[in-house]
Amino acid sequence: MNDLNRRQLVKGILATGAVTLTGAGCAESGASTAVGKLSVGQVSASIAFFPMFIATEKGYFKDEGVTFDDPPILGNGSKVAAALKSGSIELGGSVMTDVFKLSEVESDIRLVANLVDKYYIDIVTGEKFDGAAVDATLEKRIESLRGKKIGITGPGSGTEALVVYLFTKGGMDAKKDAELVNLGSEPSAALGALKSGQVDALSFAQPLAQQAEGDGVGTTYISPCRGDIPDLVHASHGVLYTTASIQKDKAKEIAAFQRALTRARKDIHGDDSAEVRKLLAEYRSGMSETTLDALLPLLKDEIPATNGFKRSSFDTAAEFHKFSGLIDKDPDYDRLVPSNLRET
Repeated sequence: MNDLNRRQLVKGILATGAVTLTGAGCAESGASTAVGKLSVGQVSASIAFFPMFIATEKGYFKDEGVTFDDPPILGNGSKVAAALKSGSIELGGSVMTDVFKLSEVESDIRLVANLVDKYYIDIVTGEKFDGAAVDATLEKRIESLRGKKIGITGPGSGTEALVVYLFTKGGMDAKKDAELVNLGSEPSAALGALKSGQVDALSFAQPLAQQAEGDGVGTTYISPCRGDIPDLVHASHGVLYTTASIQKDKAKEIAAFQRALTRARKDIHGDDSAEVRKLLAEYRSGMSETTLDALLPLLKDEIPATNGFKRSSFDTAAEFHKFSGLIDKDPDYDRLVPSNLRET
């Protein structure tokens, strides 16, 4: 992504409004007067944040009266969490890994919106990958990752979490039986590392897998969203979160943000796929037609229609993190999820 497109994306994401915790995202729009301003930071420009881009491009945040300064794209979840706790941002966009880990030591973490209700990180292998075929059993594919160099965005990230989970499932230790290479969140750098052989595989959020296949430099080897991991089909993963004090102080802003986000979700789940495709092409410029074709059907499947959190998806995410040894305690659904975002 060039600097101009990145600036446009960042402007779009943070022009994306202020956030208020109103219902699960079903509040009606229509606040044309200014509500307030939020500061937002996010981990990357993955598909999780595409609804925010839509809401910016179509003026939904402006309609609801919320404003942002350009948000930093921080590269990994640990940096998002640190920025939130330091007060440099008021709303963090990342994954449940950060929320669960942070909530073990901070009792005031609160969820704001469920962005992707599937574990939308994939294992992508390079063209010269030496291992079991894509149609081999999951166990054989996991074993094939032993001893390999695997690119992740950074330590403590959702990308690392998936590798840890898979290796644990295969009776291995990811930090001993593989070499995890920190690449940051820039997709072009990750694809370059895969193409050059700097890494044998990548653990990265969508749409990187679709881009790798569209560009002919990689193969989607293990994909939770594809159903490759039966225990990880529906899991709350991409999220927005804040603190209890910000939730109280910025209630109107957060609610306005949620209303705008819900309007964008309706577009994604609507009938005008041509418009969504056009916006998707603008969101991540340079994607091939093949990549766009692969991504479009995923959006309705992975991006929920509301901001709410189903208890079953929350529990699946919790079990994933406990099995991987990433958290020790059962996350408290009733504490982390505001009552108006709880869904059965």
